[in-house]
Amino acid sequence: MRPTFRLLATVKPSRYLTPGNPTGLTGLFTHPLPRPTLVYLYSQTLDKLRAFPEHSAYRAATEALTQHRLQIVESIRPPGYEAWSASAKKLLDEHPEVFNTPKGGVDHDGEKHVKIVHDGRSFVRTVVPPEVDERTQEWDGEEVPVVQEQGSKADFAALAKGRPGSDEKTVEWVQEPALEARQVEEMENRIGGGLIEEVIQVAEGELKLVDEMLKARVWEELEDKAGAGQWQYFARDQHTTGTQEPPK
Repeated sequence: MRPTFRLLATVKPSRYLTPGNPTGLTGLFTHPLPRPTLVYLYSQTLDKLRAFPEHSAYRAATEALTQHRLQIVESIRPPGYEAWSASAKKLLDEHPEVFNTPKGGVDHDGEKHVKIVHDGRSFVRTVVPPEVDERTQEWDGEEVPVVQEQGSKADFAALAKGRPGSDEKTVEWVQEPALEARQVEEMENRIGGGLIEEVIQVAEGELKLVDEMLKARVWEELEDKAGAGQWQYFARDQHTTGTQEPPK
């Protein structure tokens, strides 16, 4: 029933969902790239869970759910994914110094493209600076000197495209193709967590929760021991014969 909200919010259903369109839920808008976003969030979560001991109940439960959902997401590939994947891998192999890592490498365009590895998967994070409308900015009272330069607009355009250093390159990174609307609906049905945008919100929340659980060291024994029977299964109607025993 949840995907029906999205259909009701769309006047003319099409092959692809339009990013930014209403989903039918207040304040929640259509995500532009749900598949790579979820793969990235789930991979980060699995990476962080490795800091927990294996006997941690939180790690076991969260790891199982995250791996299950990640498997569903990765199994649904958009049209043209194979060609894009081959092209992206070739680009990474040919220009490894452009897609630097946080641990080192050459800084290009203020680390606009950064290669990150989580759970054995490689991701390219692209930082897009927000557009600022100078008309809405408040003047701070300082005067900006005007510098007159000699040359035509074509000269300045050519100069802007020039490489400031021999170790710098300009590489055009293409995002992963978008899922079709039917594929998004299939993913939502198989995950069973509402709209895909809601699933992303849950994944973002879990990623933050992992840090808090790790900080609290939730796998350790309680300083104040629990009372007798506090963690026992609370079966309904225990005083009536024939009640089904809780699972062991």
